[in-house]
Amino acid sequence: MALLKNSCQFMLALLLALILTAPAQAAESALNQANTAWILTASALVLMMTLPGLAMFYGGLVRSKNVLSVLMHCVAIACLSSVLWLAIAYSFSFGEGSPWLGGFEKAFLLNMSRDAVNGTLPESVFFLFQMTFAIITPALIVGAFPERIKFGPVLIFSGLWLIVVYAPVAHWVWGNGWLMSLGVMDFAGGLVVHATAGTSALVIAAMLGPRDGWPKELRPPHNPGLTIIGAGLLWVGWYGFNGGSALTADAAAGNAILATHMSASVAGLVWMAIEWMRFGRPSVVGTVTGVVAGLATVTPASGFVSPLGGCILGIAGAIVCFFAVDLVKHKMKIDDTLDVFAVHGLGGILGTVLVAFLAHPALNGAGFGDNPDAMTQLKVQLMGVAATVVWSGVMTAIMVAGIRATVGLRASPDEVEEGLDLTSHGERSYTL
Repeated sequence: MALLKNSCQFMLALLLALILTAPAQAAESALNQANTAWILTASALVLMMTLPGLAMFYGGLVRSKNVLSVLMHCVAIACLSSVLWLAIAYSFSFGEGSPWLGGFEKAFLLNMSRDAVNGTLPESVFFLFQMTFAIITPALIVGAFPERIKFGPVLIFSGLWLIVVYAPVAHWVWGNGWLMSLGVMDFAGGLVVHATAGTSALVIAAMLGPRDGWPKELRPPHNPGLTIIGAGLLWVGWYGFNGGSALTADAAAGNAILATHMSASVAGLVWMAIEWMRFGRPSVVGTVTGVVAGLATVTPASGFVSPLGGCILGIAGAIVCFFAVDLVKHKMKIDDTLDVFAVHGLGGILGTVLVAFLAHPALNGAGFGDNPDAMTQLKVQLMGVAATVVWSGVMTAIMVAGIRATVGLRASPDEVEEGLDLTSHGERSYTL
């Protein structure tokens, strides 16, 4: 009897222990260490895309007297976006809220325990990965206005833009918002990153006005070598950008990276070939611009298409973006200085539309989720493009008009002539 009593007591104690520890074990089982390690790595790769990748890519394309100002824009935006992401932008993007905007419950992560889990990742890691996207997206817009804008307004605009434009669209597409409920396909940011930044870049470039003497009195990029190094860092970082968006260390991530690489490679070759035929020789800057166009175009589709689909996107992206550069600058006469809309905006939009066809299982794509066929998916994709472009454009116009009417936007002619490196920051990039 004593043995039976002791056995019952032991079993009761064991059952009680299992009940008390069940939540902790469930959280632990949900956490995947391989996925966590990969997303930590991907976060570092995406941050590298901005610092130093995008900064060097843009910096090499401007005149030597303005290169530091471009680098400073990228650094300052990275710092500002990080703080705002913690304060409110993450909560607006991924909080519960409504179909249109997240709530305030994730502000400053005050309600997040240290061991909170989002899917198979610690929420802190998910937060970190998404923060690197929130850093590079407003930094992309820097390419629309170098060599003629005051530094203060850049910070004001970038901070407002992150909260007013980026966070709502991120919620629509990735945060259980209304576009996500319709089944929109945007694997890594064709809408959230490239369409928003590209559209806003076009608007701010038009409202700010062209550089002095544009387009007749322009000098070539001061350091194409710096640009190609930056492009290389962007290319490598894009492995984390697109591959990390799978949020898993599995075949989905590998397929996304492979499709990304093929699109970039094919786009670089196609851009090179177009230049060769039109101008008699290919340029370094043109070739790496083609690579970036291919990367932007494949971004929304990378997790849904095959490597062949990546090649098709690279061809389409290079051709469309190449001729869009001429359209914006010479037909529309807008000085989008470093072609943010033509390369990133149109590239992301094109990939967002074409994924409706290239994700078809007949092309070894991932299919369309809850939507039955390509045409139904195409309607959803077009709706996502229209909503993103309109929201980004209208909100940007309102913010730019407000900033211009209060603190001003444009540097003075004397400041522009002297160079923004010296007049805005008191330093020079190069010394004689």
